[in-house]
Amino acid sequence: MSQPQVDYAALREAMRGLCRRYPDSYWRELDRDGGYPDEFVNAMTESGYLAALIPENYGGSGLGIAEASVILEEINRSGGNAAVCHAQMYIMGSLLRHGSQAQKEYYLPRIASGDLRLQAFGVTEPDAGTDTLSIRTTASAEGEGFRVNGQKIWTSRARQSDLMLLLARTTPADQVDKRSHGLSLFLFDLRQAVDDGQVEIRPIQAMINHHSTQVFFHDLMLPGDALIGEAGKGFKYILDGMNAERILIAAESIGDGYWFVERARNYASERRVFGRAIGANQGIQFPIARAYADLRAADLMRFEAATLFDAGQACGAEANMAKLLAADAAWDLANAALQTHGGFGFATEYDIERKFRETRLYQVAPVSTNMILSYLAQHVLGMPRSY
Repeated sequence: MSQPQVDYAALREAMRGLCRRYPDSYWRELDRDGGYPDEFVNAMTESGYLAALIPENYGGSGLGIAEASVILEEINRSGGNAAVCHAQMYIMGSLLRHGSQAQKEYYLPRIASGDLRLQAFGVTEPDAGTDTLSIRTTASAEGEGFRVNGQKIWTSRARQSDLMLLLARTTPADQVDKRSHGLSLFLFDLRQAVDDGQVEIRPIQAMINHHSTQVFFHDLMLPGDALIGEAGKGFKYILDGMNAERILIAAESIGDGYWFVERARNYASERRVFGRAIGANQGIQFPIARAYADLRAADLMRFEAATLFDAGQACGAEANMAKLLAADAAWDLANAALQTHGGFGFATEYDIERKFRETRLYQVAPVSTNMILSYLAQHVLGMPRSY
């Protein structure tokens, strides 16, 4: 399937216009100081881009995942970091698809307007990374609500979010027929829970400015209407949002890849050594050209997955392959760009090292390359299950 014949030119140009207001120096300073780009995120909100996937009747733009992916691609392609705001796009899908009418009417318009920011998704735990079914955070039924205790880790942007979407176990694992049963999804006021002393947020220092945190739940009391959908079906609910996440992450990687291509090509054409441009050497040309070809292929897979997703068709294989191919191509281009710049690639003023660190993440998160390969081998190719 080829890229759909949709004119994204106007959307791309509008996004580039917004991003030009936030040059490399803006992101470089935030990276250095560990700051959060509130000004940029507010501009994205005011322009309606963060509400791209929210239906028009709830105050959003009612666009598809393909358009949303172009928005995030352009942020990274312009030298920014879409990770500072991407979670809202795919987190709210669980609310939209599985929330009650009352929940949607209350939350979605406020998220679309920016009155509420939804960036925090509590899933990963210290002893349960990719193995989501092994999470230990519990939400025990108590009266008409739930009492939550446990811990989450690598919960990015918890300190910058008003709300949290939380996955917790409501039925002990030894009391369910399948390990995927007994997990439930909740949406609640994170700021109020922190103020009440029922939630504690601790930052995690990392090699990238991803605003990652650990979150501790101390007898957090949630009302019954914090539950999304039916109790015990939370894992099923987040699964159908993972394809959206994969597609959007692929788009961010593609944006990074095109940024590296431009920087490497320009520098290789301008930098002269021994009387000629270094870009005249095939040792410089070939790694960039090969990774660029791989990036273009990943770009097509991104749009194939997005087209299927927006049509309501199964796209697990395509979404995972898009994320795999895009993350790998972007990383190859990051290496090629760094090598092309030589020592200057390590200088912060060139921004190569910043984007180098940011791009590396996507071969690990939100799902590692090896996990995708395992999924493709077993569930797409029908090969024996590994133990």
